[in-house]
Amino acid sequence: MKITIIGGGAAGMMAAASASSCNPSANIQIIERNDKIGRKVVVSGGGRCNLTTGTTDINELMKNYPRGNRWLKFAMYEFSPKDCYAFFEAHGVKLKTEGNRVFPKSESGKDIVNMFLGIFKKNGVKVLYKKVVQGIKKDGDIFKVKLEDGFVLESDKVIITTGGSAYSATGSKGDGYKFAESLGHTITGIVPTLTSFSSNDVFIKELAGVSVKNVKIKLIVQKTYNFTGPFLFTHKGVSGPAIFALSAFSAYENFNNGARLYIDFVPYLNHEELRTKLSENLNNYFIRKVSKYTTKSLAEVFRIDRTKKVNEINKKEIASTIENLKNFKINIVGRIPGSEIVTAGGVSLKEVNKKTMESLITPGLYFAGEILDVDGLTGGYNLQNAWATGKLAGENVYTF
Repeated sequence: MKITIIGGGAAGMMAAASASSCNPSANIQIIERNDKIGRKVVVSGGGRCNLTTGTTDINELMKNYPRGNRWLKFAMYEFSPKDCYAFFEAHGVKLKTEGNRVFPKSESGKDIVNMFLGIFKKNGVKVLYKKVVQGIKKDGDIFKVKLEDGFVLESDKVIITTGGSAYSATGSKGDGYKFAESLGHTITGIVPTLTSFSSNDVFIKELAGVSVKNVKIKLIVQKTYNFTGPFLFTHKGVSGPAIFALSAFSAYENFNNGARLYIDFVPYLNHEELRTKLSENLNNYFIRKVSKYTTKSLAEVFRIDRTKKVNEINKKEIASTIENLKNFKINIVGRIPGSEIVTAGGVSLKEVNKKTMESLITPGLYFAGEILDVDGLTGGYNLQNAWATGKLAGENVYTF
């Protein structure tokens, strides 16, 4: 049997490893447009390769997938984050957990890629580098994969693992959507997710580089979204895990009329408790008191008089400071182009068997990874999706 996998990212590598381990005699080839496989894996997690999550409870795990979580649940039971951890360690990659994120101990995604290359060498998987697929047709029971140079590869089965259209520098061009459509599939609306937000507020540049932890953020567009976590001010707006999460949940919202963020820097204190804390130690400088609950840079943006002590602050100033600490407003004018990490939307899940990853439209065609209409938050969830669906596709590619 000849199997062609289009795309050598996380899902493609796992599909090839899984398929070749199930049947070492199969003829398996990966078509990769880059000169290396796994480029997106290498740059994930800020270059440290956050390859999965420490969330082991499946019901809790699924809450981290804004779209496709019910459909994906079977795959996660079949190859959970715990299974994923064991898989990589069993293949010689030592892992570590930081908070709720899992990394190679070496903090290098190259070790993950090299692990797969070792499996491919052992099992006879071929990787065709710097080859661009132009189109796929099915002629009877045979798939014909046409390359850009005019060469046509014939295969019994095809697994499309081309990813989405985010991180275009790594080769994610969105070609897989075109291939899927040509083979009868529906592509749901494609939009960027896990993006930063831009703001035109004058104070933004003053705060560039300032990060805050565990704040409660409310995003108001047409609907209201809430998330608690860390975020970062940039020269153009705001970024970081909490912002990425809000961008994911609001991925299909239209920002043309603007949006508003409201930040609660002290979610663990209500207004009256905060008022009491800020009114203590009358001889302290008031800006120092405020800086305990946020950063000095933010306290200065609140326009607090540096020279005043607590006993010199009037009720109006106290009320204004509490409002800033509990309900700081940032005007959002849009998503920052090119900042997206993942694509929302993709091959309709109604058209793919969730237990095998095989197309319900075109027999012998399989999908895995980000090309599907599934996306997760930051923290290893998207790679976990790629590993789990890639493994299912590889294991089930021999079924008829």
